[in-house]
Amino acid sequence: MAENNRILTVSHLVKNFGTHEVLRDIDFTVDKKDVISIIGASGSGKSTLLRCINLLETPTGGHIYYHDKDITDAKMDIYGYREKVGMVFQNFNLFHNLSVLENCMVGPIKVKKQKKDRARELAMTFLNKVGMDQYINAKPRQLSGGQQQRVAIARALAMEPEVLLFDEPTSALDPQMVGEVLNVMSTLASEGMTMLIVTHEMAFARDISSHVVFMADGVIEEEGSSEDIFVHPQKDKTKEFLSRFRNL
Repeated sequence: MAENNRILTVSHLVKNFGTHEVLRDIDFTVDKKDVISIIGASGSGKSTLLRCINLLETPTGGHIYYHDKDITDAKMDIYGYREKVGMVFQNFNLFHNLSVLENCMVGPIKVKKQKKDRARELAMTFLNKVGMDQYINAKPRQLSGGQQQRVAIARALAMEPEVLLFDEPTSALDPQMVGEVLNVMSTLASEGMTMLIVTHEMAFARDISSHVVFMADGVIEEEGSSEDIFVHPQKDKTKEFLSRFRNL
């Protein structure tokens, strides 16, 4: 894809926790409209990678570029960057004292300094998109896990980000609620949203991804198109990991 479509470049990324090396020499790029799934066993470094990209963790070494700006630079406006690179967490992270509507308005008002009318309009647009516009006065505790996660996605969208990062967005959900969240994500992908998804939902990753990254032991073991990874994996570790998912 042309350089001017490049949004993120991860270059030689390293992350250590004490003496434990969690990520080692990670390189990949994210272009506009990419849907990239990051797969691998628990403990392979997937969520840490996402948290480094959102600067919730500080990389130990290497660089992450947003367009041509190095986000690891101390002078970087982290909050401005996070407006453009939003994140959806596995445990929703909603404000429990706020209503569904208020949860989706608070970012645009507080961070982007938008007027209340505009923030409400944005919130309603995205709550409608995720099928949660009838619940605007509910508090998070009154909602199912799947409904809370859909609100969390609407909240992230209300910031009008350029990229959305999803950190295992269905792992805290009961099985019957997983589908409603995956359906929302599929719709976003089909509409051209640039997405980076850490997921254990292999069939979903296979069907939705323009690119798949398989991680093992803190490195990218193999990457390629959905067909490359799920149909024609080259590396033994990839084959062994995917052999656990008989339904693929």
